[in-house]
Amino acid sequence: MNTVKVAILCSGGGTNLQAIIDAHARGEVPHAELSLVVGSKDGIYSLERAANANIPAAVVARKAYDNAADFEKALIALLDKYEIEVIVLAGFLTVLSEDFVKRYPERILNVHPSLIPSFCGDGFYGLRVHEAALAKGVKVTGATVHFVNEITDGGRIIAQKAVEVLEGDTPETLQRRVMEQAEWQLLPAALETVCNDIIEQ
Repeated sequence: MNTVKVAILCSGGGTNLQAIIDAHARGEVPHAELSLVVGSKDGIYSLERAANANIPAAVVARKAYDNAADFEKALIALLDKYEIEVIVLAGFLTVLSEDFVKRYPERILNVHPSLIPSFCGDGFYGLRVHEAALAKGVKVTGATVHFVNEITDGGRIIAQKAVEVLEGDTPETLQRRVMEQAEWQLLPAALETVCNDIIEQ
């Protein structure tokens, strides 16, 4: 079977990475070859998850470079070395430039913990998204997987899944439920869709 080489970029614990690894092990992402995990710093648990799944891993830390251009040059060199065709941002907190994004048109996926266009854009990440949803009093939130372009959370939407907001929710409980009921299901499925589409082009 044809497969597409995928790199997953992480900055933290890697729960979304684990969701992809688990789905891949279950045979749910057959057209993706998990070729590389890139960590934004040493010592993050994502790197351990990669090791446990026998996926090559490397660290490209923004602060190791004088400027964003040099950082991205190093990242691109690494991605080229592994012949990466699709990139997944799984809690990757370094903002990528317009030039970088344009190198991979509709080949970079991101998962965002709301139903875009709600609670998205600059400054909306992590718990802030769920705090904003609760402050607004919405009854339904969820997650969105979208392509990455030069606008924060602005690329074409691939998939969305709604999650109910419950009475008494805190940002932490809501974050957990959105991850379990939406992000961890959506991201592997969207990755498979994108890889399959590339193969069929």
